[in-house]
Amino acid sequence: MRTTRSGESLLLLLDALDLLDKRKVQYAVIGALAASLHGAVRASLDADVLLFGAVPETQNLERDFQAAGFRAQLRLGDFEDPIPGFKLGDAYGNRVDLLVGLRGLEPQAFSRTVEVPLQGRTVRFIGREDFIAMKAFAGGPLDLVDAGRTILAAGPSLDIGLARRLANQYGPQASEALDRLLAGRSER
Repeated sequence: MRTTRSGESLLLLLDALDLLDKRKVQYAVIGALAASLHGAVRASLDADVLLFGAVPETQNLERDFQAAGFRAQLRLGDFEDPIPGFKLGDAYGNRVDLLVGLRGLEPQAFSRTVEVPLQGRTVRFIGREDFIAMKAFAGGPLDLVDAGRTILAAGPSLDIGLARRLANQYGPQASEALDRLLAGRSER
């Protein structure tokens, strides 16, 4: 593994992506790293990745991560955290969360990822409009700040129709949150 101390969750992420690529699992980086890519720069102590659909043989994937030296814990989701996935860590406290599926996310989101060269490899990040819709759906204060900053950073290049269509798939609350964010944009 690449990590040698705490504060290296990005390096742990690269190790996790190596294993996902080997297993041919589609992914998109989300969370604070994606926010930074899309113009809403903020710090985070972990990295978040969304895996495409229901990953077959999730228990085998958990074992693969453990065999590769990760501290890996499969969570099935509950009321507090409804999205199933893996919590990955290392001996230094670095963390990567792998989320398995997200209700409302359309499969085409993975064809809209943005490929970014990073440390000698290509990393796939969630596309801008998908990111905004996901954040509107999450609806927490920091999520809405991320979405709002991304909308401002996008300027006229934002595909508002696509963002609205995607938010609508998450339900009326996400659509309403996006509409409020877009209204705030036009007031500036």
